[in-house]
Amino acid sequence: MSGTVTGLRTERGFFGHPRGLANLFGLEMWERFSFYGMQASLTLYLYHAVAGASAGLGLPKTTATSLIGAYGGLVYVSTIAGCWVADRVLSAERTLFSSAVLVMIGHLALAVLPGFLGVGVGLTCVALGSGGVKGNASAVIGTLYAEGDERRDAGFSLFYMGINVGALTGPLLTGLTRTTLGFHYAFGVAAIGMATGLIQYMIGRRNLGTEAGVVPNPLPRSRWTMVAGATVAVAAVVVLLVLSGVITATNLADVVVIVCGVAAVVYFAVILASPTVTTTERSRVLSFIPLFIANAVFWSLYQQQFTVVEIYGDGRTDRNLSGWQMPTEWVTSFNPVFIILLAPVFALLWIRLGPRQPSTPIKFALGTVIMGLAFLLFLPWAGGVGPTTPLLALAVILLVFTIAELLISPVGLSLATKISPRTFRSQTVALYFLSVALGTAMSGSLAGHYSPQREAPYFGILGAAAIIVGLVVVGLSPMIRRLMAGVR
Repeated sequence: MSGTVTGLRTERGFFGHPRGLANLFGLEMWERFSFYGMQASLTLYLYHAVAGASAGLGLPKTTATSLIGAYGGLVYVSTIAGCWVADRVLSAERTLFSSAVLVMIGHLALAVLPGFLGVGVGLTCVALGSGGVKGNASAVIGTLYAEGDERRDAGFSLFYMGINVGALTGPLLTGLTRTTLGFHYAFGVAAIGMATGLIQYMIGRRNLGTEAGVVPNPLPRSRWTMVAGATVAVAAVVVLLVLSGVITATNLADVVVIVCGVAAVVYFAVILASPTVTTTERSRVLSFIPLFIANAVFWSLYQQQFTVVEIYGDGRTDRNLSGWQMPTEWVTSFNPVFIILLAPVFALLWIRLGPRQPSTPIKFALGTVIMGLAFLLFLPWAGGVGPTTPLLALAVILLVFTIAELLISPVGLSLATKISPRTFRSQTVALYFLSVALGTAMSGSLAGHYSPQREAPYFGILGAAAIIVGLVVVGLSPMIRRLMAGVR
């Protein structure tokens, strides 16, 4: 890495932003290509029948959705470990690179290893690696901008568009590969995508500057043995609980929800109690608590794209296009198409509005309310039998998903870098992702209650609950803004 911090922050070589954003845009695009491409086929792989042209593992749908929710939650939980390693041991940039390598290994395992062995090894590597990539990519982007730079939100929106270019193309290619060659070839396509991302990242690594390579709060060597021992102990406890039947595939999502809830309380307490955190920094962290809750509620509905919505697309949606049956995985590509179209619009909107744009609490509230409205849009077709929902109707619903997402998700990433205490820079980003983990795991738990016979109460109750949470945040927004101490 080279270049002065000031020079890199003032350059405008990538759509008016620092060139380092282009490198991170590319890495995250290919990582999301592999992640979403694999995940789109994974749900089907878990519950499709063992025999047949598209042979899967034959799990019950409730078990499959629990595994998907738990796995998604663990991806975001692992951001805590990845960001802790960045802040205390390796730096954000080195952790980012190492994690991307681990993601590629995970996709190779899914492609090469058979059955549940491939699922276990592959998802463990992908979950741990993706956690390290997600938190630290955002933290490194934060180092590209000076404090108060109004390009920051727009930069995160552009970065988010890169994520969704990968999220669009991944399911398209893995879906076609799965329908023609099978699941393991589809997972191989995901591995190739991640390898491509690593190559382009290494070529442009010098554009990231030196700050991203600094360890802000180094762990004393005397404590390394204690940390290693604690890590081994936690792993041993998890293995024991699995072998004893306490943790099963069916209840795994519920277990992750509990772990995320406890971890969130502990994490907030550690940051707020740290003597290295100033009074202003502490106030800003407190302001994030109600937004943390709203964010978890948003993601508990949004992440059902990969459980309930994909099952809905597989069995309840008419995917026949002039005699050709569209692959189920392509349903998960609707959202990134809309993101690609609308992300630049939102980025330009925030730049044009400048200080007149809605405050962060209001953006969070709007995102949560609109997400609730998206669930209510399922009600006209609730309770039908077979593929009775028009594909266009599902596309419109996912468009509303997208509008909600653009209001809350890229803004949440930006907020985490704005309110982070100096000594908890990457770990504050991890705290944001912990709210996503909690919501994602909840999505798996909630999905177990879905069935075509219970669609009306399922979509109606969850949609109404999200709307109520969003309105509560609107009422609390004056207090939240005061706690944010000048951060918008």
